[in-house]
Amino acid sequence: MFSSLKRHCVADRLPRAFLVMVVLLAPGLTTAELQGLSEHELSEIDGAGIGVVLENFVFSHGTDTPDADGNQARIFKIGGLKSTDGRDVEIVVNHLYISGAGSNYGQSLSPVNLGRLVNPYRIDVVDGNEIGISDRAVLEFAAPALVDATQGFDCMSSGAQAGTGTCASRPATSDFVGERPDIGMQMNVAVGDDRSANISIHAKSAVIDGSFLRLWGDDDRRQMVGQFKLNFQTPELSINACSQDGLSCGSRITMTNFALELAIGNQLQPVFFDVDGTGNFVVEVAAIEPPAPGAIGADGLRGSSDTETWDFYEDYYTNPDYRSNLHIGNFSVADRDFGSARVEGMLIQHLDIRTKDLAP
Repeated sequence: MFSSLKRHCVADRLPRAFLVMVVLLAPGLTTAELQGLSEHELSEIDGAGIGVVLENFVFSHGTDTPDADGNQARIFKIGGLKSTDGRDVEIVVNHLYISGAGSNYGQSLSPVNLGRLVNPYRIDVVDGNEIGISDRAVLEFAAPALVDATQGFDCMSSGAQAGTGTCASRPATSDFVGERPDIGMQMNVAVGDDRSANISIHAKSAVIDGSFLRLWGDDDRRQMVGQFKLNFQTPELSINACSQDGLSCGSRITMTNFALELAIGNQLQPVFFDVDGTGNFVVEVAAIEPPAPGAIGADGLRGSSDTETWDFYEDYYTNPDYRSNLHIGNFSVADRDFGSARVEGMLIQHLDIRTKDLAP
């Protein structure tokens, strides 16, 4: 039997999923009565998948600073690395948090909602024919989808009202925790006994609506391939270096009205994931195949070219979904402003990333 949480109205249910996971992280015990769905309600559900909604959610990863008993629990480390002079390199995440708005760079944590039932985070298997990936079942991990601008909220403004933008995630108000988290991380890079390199990264009221990761199999190369789209927007993204305890910090690099639209891989040029013979990871976006000799006319026009070939390259070079953009409203270091920055229409035509073992 399908069931829903009675505490939510029927209109708030996800239409494309049978299963909605609602996690309530709040003080005390939360109870809810399960209620059967009618045949009419079930008829509105047209897909299979999992929707994930986190309500009143707060996450804070611990610190590498020993407690009163000398314990160093709740830490995350990456080891096994070597510096060029042979010293051990260790990356330690001292603090990682997800909080509601106004966290003061992770010092004052509060609840936030991540997604909602009408537009949750999704894990789904979709028909590739519907998204341009022919004859494939595609595993998709997706953030809340973008919506029509007449119904959504401005993606950047922390005081946005309905009807001002395409983001579904709502900002916080005086009586609503909102769906745009403050997120941040303090990371220490230790080289031998030197633990002075400590970097902090913080984003306020962050939105990733419209982001997704799609994975499927490629028969020719017998590899897992994918498509990654990241939409990341925040009124403020900051980076600075601090002492290990985080109390003393250098000049803060601040990027206001930061918007990143990053596209890696697409239907015509997916990204390949592999492990080579030495056990290192390989991430590759293969170069687009050049046209056959004579397929494109000397004048470059469609009328003198093979129509199918010309249309293929026209779609590849003009489709905005294949391109990446970066907008920064203002870039500053401490009290010095360097103005705005913008990179638009970047197309990744070939990418080859390979990890290397630096140990002697």
